[in-house]
Amino acid sequence: MKSQDIRRKYLQFFENRGHLIVPSAPIVLKDDPTLMFNNSGMAQFKEFFLGNGTPKSKRIADTQKCLRVSGKHNDLEDVGFDTYHHTMFEMLGNWSFGDYFKKEALAWAWEFLTEELKIEKDRLYVSVFEGNPDENVPFDQEAFDIWKQYVSEDRIILGNKKDNFWEMGDQGPCGPCSEIHVDLRSEEERAAVSGRDLVNADHPQVVEIWNNVFMEFNRKADKSLEKLPEQHVDTGMGFERLCMAMQDVTSNYDTDVFTPLIAKVEEITGLKYTSNEVKNISEEQNKINIAIRVIVDHVRAVAFAIADGQLPSNTGAGYVIRRILRRAIRYGFTFLNTKEPFINQLVAVLAVQMGEFFPEIKAQQNLVTNVIKEEEASFLRTLDQGLQLLDKVVSETNGKEVSGAKVFELYDTFGFPKDLTALILKEKGYSYNEAEFEAELKKQKDRSRAASEMSTDDWTVLIDGNVETFVGYDQAENDVKITRFRKVDSKKDGILYQIVLDNTPFYPEGGGQVGDKGTLVSANDTIEIIDTKKENNLILHFAKSLPENVNGTFQAKVNTELRDLCASNHSATHLLHQALRTILGTHVEQKGSLVAPNYLRFDFSHFSKVTDEELKQVEDFVNARIQEHLPLIERRSIPFAQAIEEGAMALFGEKYGDNVRAIKFGESMELCGGIHVKNTAEIWYFKIVSEGAVAAGIRRIEAITNSAVKDFFANQENLIAEIKETLKNPQDVMKSVVSLQDENAKLKKQVEQLLKEKAKNLKGELASQLQHINGIDFLAVQVDLDANGAKDLAYELGNNKSNLFAVLATVAEDKPMLTCYVSKELVESKGLNASQVVRELGKYIQGGGGGQPFFATAGGKNPAGVKEALEKAIEFVK
Repeated sequence: MKSQDIRRKYLQFFENRGHLIVPSAPIVLKDDPTLMFNNSGMAQFKEFFLGNGTPKSKRIADTQKCLRVSGKHNDLEDVGFDTYHHTMFEMLGNWSFGDYFKKEALAWAWEFLTEELKIEKDRLYVSVFEGNPDENVPFDQEAFDIWKQYVSEDRIILGNKKDNFWEMGDQGPCGPCSEIHVDLRSEEERAAVSGRDLVNADHPQVVEIWNNVFMEFNRKADKSLEKLPEQHVDTGMGFERLCMAMQDVTSNYDTDVFTPLIAKVEEITGLKYTSNEVKNISEEQNKINIAIRVIVDHVRAVAFAIADGQLPSNTGAGYVIRRILRRAIRYGFTFLNTKEPFINQLVAVLAVQMGEFFPEIKAQQNLVTNVIKEEEASFLRTLDQGLQLLDKVVSETNGKEVSGAKVFELYDTFGFPKDLTALILKEKGYSYNEAEFEAELKKQKDRSRAASEMSTDDWTVLIDGNVETFVGYDQAENDVKITRFRKVDSKKDGILYQIVLDNTPFYPEGGGQVGDKGTLVSANDTIEIIDTKKENNLILHFAKSLPENVNGTFQAKVNTELRDLCASNHSATHLLHQALRTILGTHVEQKGSLVAPNYLRFDFSHFSKVTDEELKQVEDFVNARIQEHLPLIERRSIPFAQAIEEGAMALFGEKYGDNVRAIKFGESMELCGGIHVKNTAEIWYFKIVSEGAVAAGIRRIEAITNSAVKDFFANQENLIAEIKETLKNPQDVMKSVVSLQDENAKLKKQVEQLLKEKAKNLKGELASQLQHINGIDFLAVQVDLDANGAKDLAYELGNNKSNLFAVLATVAEDKPMLTCYVSKELVESKGLNASQVVRELGKYIQGGGGGQPFFATAGGKNPAGVKEALEKAIEFVK
C-alpha cells in the first residue's frame, strides 16, 4: 500500500467515526515558549487539554508534521545510523476531548490495523501501564481487560512509568498509555526468539507504531498528580513505521516515503544505496548508506521548517535548522564526495511526493530551494576555510594529539563538526583530546542552560471557569479582576509573576507586534506590567510583584504612547507589504516582522538587492497611502475562506481559525490580530532606514514612522548645520563638498607618486642589506611606507631576482603589517610559501593573514611584536 493511500485510509477511517479532519499545524510553534518545534501530534491541542480553549469538535483526527531535534525529545544523533529514527516525522493522530475514552480508542486502533490494513494479528503486541504505588496510580486494569477481548494475555506486556506513562512536560496533563508494537522479522527469526522479548528493546524490526494516551491527571509543580475534570484521548501513530509494516520492508528508508529521495541522491552522486535487506555490506558501503539516510531525512525537516517560515540563522530555532542542514551537507561532503550544492535539488521531489497533503511545500518550493542552495554554498566555503584552520592547528601542535579545546573552537566558531575533524586528523596521523572537547562542550551547554533555566509554580486559581476576553481593540483601559497567577523563577529575568485577568485591554505579543506595557491600579497599589504574551490561549501579564490584595478590583491601563507608536508601525508594515508586491512583483511574501514602538522590521522573499530607485518608489507608495487618509476597515470575524476569496493576504507558517480578523486600508487587505491606526494619516510619514539580505532569497527592510521620523529629520537638520559650520558656512554646501573631494583626490595621487618614488629610492638602499643564506637572498626589515608602498617595494626588489625571500614590516596608525615576497623559483625549488610565513610570523603582532605562495600579507594589533617577527623570519631560510 502506497504511503499516500495509507494517509488517506487513516483519515477516512476516523472521519467515518465522527472525527473532524484538521490540517497539520506548522512545524514551528508560535505561542508556546516551552517548545521550539511541534514535537508531537498533541502540541497544537495543548490549550484544550489544559482547559484554556474549546475545540471545534470533541473528536478530531489529523496527520501532524513533527520535529524532534532539541530539548527532551532529541533524536538527531541517532538519525542515519539506524533505520527508524528521524528528525521530521509524521504523526497520525485521533483525539477525544472529554468524549470517548479507552474502550473506543483501543477497539478502533485494533480494527484499523487488523481489518482495514490487514496486518497479521500474530505480529502485534500491546502494552499497558503496570501502575505506580509511589504516585498512587493503579495498574491499568481497564485497558488490560479491553485488550483481553482482542489478544491473548501473553501478548499483553506490563510497562513501567518510562514506557507507559506519558507526560506533556514537567507539568501539565498526563496519563497512562497503551502502545501497540509490530514484529516485522522473518518467520525464522520469529520462531527463534519471541517478539514479546524484543518489545522496547530498540530492535529495528520490533517497533512501536501506535500509542494511545489516556489523559487523566495533571502533574503539578510539586510533582504530585491530581485528577483532570475531564478524561481525554491523545493517540499518535508513527506514519513512517506504519508504511514500513505495510510495504513489507524492514527499514523506514526502504518505504516510498524515502525511496524517491534516495533515487535522486543516487542520480546526482553516481553512488548506490543498498537497502536494509542486503546483508554483509562493506564498511565503505555502510558509510555511504548512513550519509544518504542522513541527507534524505534532514532535507525533509529543513524544507518544511523553511516553508513554515523558519529560516536558518545563528540563534534559536533558526540555529537548529541550520545545524540539521549542515549535518547533511557534511555527510555528503565527507562520504559522497559532493563538493558543490546538491541537496536543494531534492526539494522538487518532496513537492511532488507530499504536496497533496501539505500544500505549503509546493507553494514555497522556489524559496525553499534557493534558501537551501545558498546555505549549502555558504557552508561548503566554511568547510574549506575550516580545512585551512585545521592545517594551522596541526602545524602548531607538538606531538600527535591536537588540543580538544582547539577542536571545540573550530566546532563552535566555524560550525566545523568534530567527527570530520577526527577523520582529517586521522588521515594526517593525528588524534585530538576528546575529554578536553567534551569538557568545553559541557561548559557551553551549562552556560546555555543557565541562561534559559526557568521554574514555574502551579497556578493559583482565584476565579474558576472564567473565559478571558481581549477588549484591547476598543479600549486601552478597563476594570478587571485577577482570575489566576503563578510565580516564575528565571535565571535570565529573576522572579516574575504571570497574571491572568478576566478581561484585558493588553495586547499579547503576536503577529510580529511586541506585547503591551502598562499598569494595574487599585486604591492601594500600582503594579507595573512589563510585558504581555500569549501561551496556550492564555494572555499572560508579566509583573515583578503581585498586588497586596489579589482578590480586589483593578483598573488595567495600557501605556497608550507606546501602543500608538506600535499601531503606526504595524499599519505601515501592511502598506509596505502592499508597496513591495506592487513595485517588485507578487512573488514578494512576508517572511517575518517586528513591530516595536521605535521602528519596524520586515523580512520578505526577493532574490536580488532592492535598488535605491526601487526603495524610493516603495517609500513614495507608502507615503501616498498616508496622504490619502485611508480609514481602517476592520472585520472582526469573517470566515477564513471568504477573506481569502476577497483578496486577503494569509501568511505561511501561521495557524488560522475558521473565522479570522481582516484589516483593510484601501487596496491593502491582510489577516491580522494586531493593533492598528484608525486612519493612515496617523502614521504621519514613512522612512526606510536600511535594506539588506538576511538569508538566501530573503531581504530585510527597517523603517520608521511618526515621532521617530520627526527625530530623524531633526537629526539630519542638525547634521547639515554642523557640516556647514565645519566648511565655514558656504552658500552652496554641495559645491563646497565636491570641491573638497576633488582637492583630496589630487593630493592622494601626489602622495601615491611620492611613495612610489620613495620605494624606488629604498630599493637601492636595501639591496646592500641582502644576506646570502643557503643560496637565498634574504631580507627582513621595517620600512617607512604604507601597505601599498611595501607591496611596490617588494616587487621592485624581486625584479630580475630568482632567489629573493623578503619580509617587510610597516606600521601605520599603530597598526602593524607584514609583507612577504618569495621568488617563484624558490617556491618550487625550496618549498617556501609566503602564505605560511605570514601566518606564522603574524602571531608576534597578534594577527594573521594569508595570500599566495609567492606573495602574502598579515595585519595585526601589536606594533611591539614587529622586531621579534623580523628576527624570526631568518629561521625559514636557515
